[in-house]
Amino acid sequence: MSTLLEIDALQAAYGASQVLFGINLSIRAGEVATLLGRNGMGKTTTVRTICGMMPAHSGQIRFSGRSIAGQRPDLIARLGIALVPEGRQIFANLTVREHLVAFAANRFSAGDPWTAKKVFAFFPQLAERQHHLGNQLSGGEQQMLAIGRALTTNPRLLILDEATEGLAPLIREEIWRCLATLRSAGQTILVIDKYVERLIALADHHTIIEKGRVVWHGSSAMLDADHNIWHRYLGV
Repeated sequence: MSTLLEIDALQAAYGASQVLFGINLSIRAGEVATLLGRNGMGKTTTVRTICGMMPAHSGQIRFSGRSIAGQRPDLIARLGIALVPEGRQIFANLTVREHLVAFAANRFSAGDPWTAKKVFAFFPQLAERQHHLGNQLSGGEQQMLAIGRALTTNPRLLILDEATEGLAPLIREEIWRCLATLRSAGQTILVIDKYVERLIALADHHTIIEKGRVVWHGSSAMLDADHNIWHRYLGV
């Protein structure tokens, strides 16, 4: 498998406050990877920098061999990176169907592309609510819609930032089912989440950051075998 995303010595700051101190991360096509760490350690900043929503102070971000550091978010999205953001960011005045149609694209000529119809089959609850506005949905329905919206761009890399945060257990299970299905279909995914047990079952490898630095990287088998890492860096 070829390397799809490669981050090398990435540094980023909010003004004079540096947040990332040399982050390294690599994801090959078809892999599921995680970015783990306690709150405030730089996970979302890393994602925002990948997606062009904040500038890299130094270091490299390459996607499919192409440097994307410093490019506009819309150009990065067109290259095939889709973000399911923390907080969902659903448009209150768009219906479910309008969300899925407005962002739909098949730039890489997928043979069986994600469309609104396919998303409705994937998330039947959204089909039932397709004419409701974004602000009329429950938190779980909004999260399904955020994932469906990202999928309709038919991304090469899907990034999920805290996709199960604040959801009821049954809805969380639906999201994990969704991710397992996407993995089986060969979708490349980067996940930020706190449910380590579920991530071990889902992902190929994991990167843990603390105070903006990578402090551990390894496979699911390695992480499962050493719970001291969980207690030291993840607070579980």
